[in-house]
Amino acid sequence: MTDLHPSFAPGFQARPWWWEAAEPPDRDAPLPDHAQVAIVGGGYAGLSAALTLRRLGHQAVVLDAERIGWGASSRNGGMVSGGLKVASGTLEKTLGKEEARRIALTCAASFPFIEETIAREGIECDYVRCGRYVGAWTPAHYEAMASKVAWIAEITGLPAEMIPKSRQREFLGSDHYHGGMAAAATGSLHPGKYARGLAAAAERAGAVLVDGVRVKGIAQQGGGFRIATDKGELSADAVLVATNGYSLDRRGTASPWLARRLVPLNSYIIATEELPQEVIDRLFPGRRMISDSKRVLNYFRPSPDGRRVLWGGRASFRSVTAQDSAPVLHATMTDTFPELRDSRITHAWTGYVAFTFDGLPHIGVQDGIHYAAGCQGSGVAMATWLGHNAALKIAGAANERFALDGLPFPTRPTYNGHPWFLPLVGGWYKLRDRLDRMAA
Repeated sequence: MTDLHPSFAPGFQARPWWWEAAEPPDRDAPLPDHAQVAIVGGGYAGLSAALTLRRLGHQAVVLDAERIGWGASSRNGGMVSGGLKVASGTLEKTLGKEEARRIALTCAASFPFIEETIAREGIECDYVRCGRYVGAWTPAHYEAMASKVAWIAEITGLPAEMIPKSRQREFLGSDHYHGGMAAAATGSLHPGKYARGLAAAAERAGAVLVDGVRVKGIAQQGGGFRIATDKGELSADAVLVATNGYSLDRRGTASPWLARRLVPLNSYIIATEELPQEVIDRLFPGRRMISDSKRVLNYFRPSPDGRRVLWGGRASFRSVTAQDSAPVLHATMTDTFPELRDSRITHAWTGYVAFTFDGLPHIGVQDGIHYAAGCQGSGVAMATWLGHNAALKIAGAANERFALDGLPFPTRPTYNGHPWFLPLVGGWYKLRDRLDRMAA
């Protein structure tokens, strides 16, 4: 039983801590017969698309197999990055300097866009522009970050600097890393509240949100589409699939083509019991968002109320329960913060994020069906941004080509969307992390 494990607090729950304040509500809207634009997936991307479409005067119906916002949108770590992952990558080697810069700037624009969305729609989601600290797992990782820090500052338009290990305690209450990078282009929010607020904004604008309807297939019919669901059929003039990490489902897959291009990966998170204020202040000076440079990375933060530590990572590359993953995350957390060794876990949960084979987010059209997906585990701002731009494309309202629109979207031979190879790849990455650390 889970309550027998020493790391679990009495009353431990295998559900998102975010849901204590903002569990996705049930909705009772019936499935309509027709939609001008049908959006499959009720997460940030789908809701943002619906909001933009309504602002442009187009009818939008959002369909979700669970509750609106039930997936990654109310399960993630609440870290709002300005395209840092893309900006710090190796785009120039594969795309050339000019195209790499254009894509990086486009991704970085997701950060001001989500800030504008939150302010414009009055979404109460505990948003703070707090910055991020990325801990260097090895001295070599530190040097690699240092070679990119000026580029990141230029692309994001906000400061970024290298922090040597001698100054690390100014940014993180731990000596676990070999210094790191502090970047200002990051915020924090309560993802459950943001999902609810974005849904409410879309509804106020006139979008129809339908829970509990699983799309089983989409077929072209005349000048539009026929959408088969487990609750009946509806027709649509246009369709956007925004299912991201939940694109493959044996009970019904809206776009098998898209599923074959996404690698769904479980991410696991724990929440500690409430801790003394001075402990949080010591561990998180400045209340920044934290991640590290490992291949199998960790990401962690204080809760918005400043009373808990939320710790996430790839506890397993197999599908395991939140209960099974929680002690692994607790052990990893206490490696970084030894003083939390006696702290206990009140909540543990998991959810899917979607990676792509080229490391880029994508929007586009395949067989007439629009898609938006591939946020690489950094989807709070990016999914909101992708949904908005997909909506502009559908409405014919884009002023210029979006840099992530219509890029080649690779898959692999025989891959059907089920990432059977993840345990092998994940095991190799973990081994390389250990070897790198031993050699540091």
